[in-house]
Amino acid sequence: MRLLDKSAPEFLYQQVIDFIERQEKSGALKPGDKLPSLRKLSKQFDISVPTVKQAYIELERQGMICARPQSGYYLKAKQARTLLPMPSKWACCQPVEVSCRSLIEQVYDAIHIPDTVALGISNPVNAHPPDKALARLMRSVLTKVSEKAVSYGPVNGDAKLRLTLALRYQEQGVAVDHQDMVITNGAQEAIAIALQCVAKPGDIIAVESPCYFGLIELIESQGMKALEVYTCTEQGVCVDSLEQVLDQHPVQACLFSTAINNPLGSMMNNEQRQRLVKLLESRDIPLIEDEVYSDLYYSEQRPIPAQLYSEKGLVMTCSSFSKTAAPGYRVGWLIPGKFEEAAKRIKRAMSCSTAMLQQWTLTDYLLSGEYDRHLQVLRKTLRYNCERMRALIAEHFPSEVCISQPKGGSVLWIRCRSHVDTSKLFFQAIEKGISFSPGEIFSPAGKHKNYMRISYGEKWSEAIEKAIQTLGQLVHQYPKGDR
Repeated sequence: MRLLDKSAPEFLYQQVIDFIERQEKSGALKPGDKLPSLRKLSKQFDISVPTVKQAYIELERQGMICARPQSGYYLKAKQARTLLPMPSKWACCQPVEVSCRSLIEQVYDAIHIPDTVALGISNPVNAHPPDKALARLMRSVLTKVSEKAVSYGPVNGDAKLRLTLALRYQEQGVAVDHQDMVITNGAQEAIAIALQCVAKPGDIIAVESPCYFGLIELIESQGMKALEVYTCTEQGVCVDSLEQVLDQHPVQACLFSTAINNPLGSMMNNEQRQRLVKLLESRDIPLIEDEVYSDLYYSEQRPIPAQLYSEKGLVMTCSSFSKTAAPGYRVGWLIPGKFEEAAKRIKRAMSCSTAMLQQWTLTDYLLSGEYDRHLQVLRKTLRYNCERMRALIAEHFPSEVCISQPKGGSVLWIRCRSHVDTSKLFFQAIEKGISFSPGEIFSPAGKHKNYMRISYGEKWSEAIEKAIQTLGQLVHQYPKGDR
């Protein structure tokens, strides 16, 4: 039986469109799935490649599919309402101390509740874990180093790892001297060191809003105050808003993710990133850049670090392998700019050194080329999961719900109706065996009460699909007078 009728009055390309739509409705094609190649469909239907191309172009125009360079065409989550910027509704903040510490603790605790679908943790490596490759490399390293594996290492980390990382930055045009770098116990320690280099208790640190709750707690633990700056859902921290904040408050330093904010997934373009650095350095204000998600970009090229635009050495770059390869290894790094001496002194006082066995293993992982091959698959898997998760939320949540469209990372930021308090909803979800992160913990001042963060950085399963369906029911049933 022919799939296309060449004698029908309907154009052949329209019949191809109808075929794709039927595939989607039947579930044969799901959001995030790759469509058949032009050549394959041309051969299957016995029609020309330009005819199939015309159908795909029209489907792309309608927003049903998207083209990815050197990859092909993919089905989009066409029902998802995208969360748009809302600068007019932004209310200026004052510097504050953390007010939701107990809720943050409960979110962490929920991750480890048995038989719970953990959508509240951002652990993208779960979507494509490289555990077998790393275990093989670690066994190989152990045979070479023997007793050195349990010894202390240099304060600033293994020289070979630092050199390998520095070369990767140099490939992007960023002049990084590996002698200046400090290997740390994850990005959290790198950021803690950076904060102590540039600020003291009582100082004000500007952060994005929303901002990852771990950074908010870290600022609070240092006795400092956090000040929120309006952050666009698409283009990251608003430089104009930041300038107004700097005019009004004695900000000591800024802690931003200029590439792939958590939880928004937003990304500043290079022009805005350069403008940000220029503004801060004109006022001698340091920028601590959290770059932990930068290798999980969905664009064609990795975002350029803000470090590139620094002329005064006031940009400090913090990152780690926790989101890309091995969260349990706790290996991160700090590029301290002009604060090198202070950074090394603080690192020595805080933890003396970072585990060498993990450093050697990751060095071999980088040099073998396996890390970059792993990243290619991980990015593709996360992007696929993102489309599927957006489609599921759009299907099962109320139609008024809006969903972020991240440019990388592993989480979605979701806005519910204003009456929905996601902190209360969190406890209802726990009773159903589901955890997520309520929006309130991403704001020092307790903003974003009707928002939630959901992770798609997991191996896809039927349990995840059921969990989203259940969450959607809870949001549907949330009483309007319960805020």
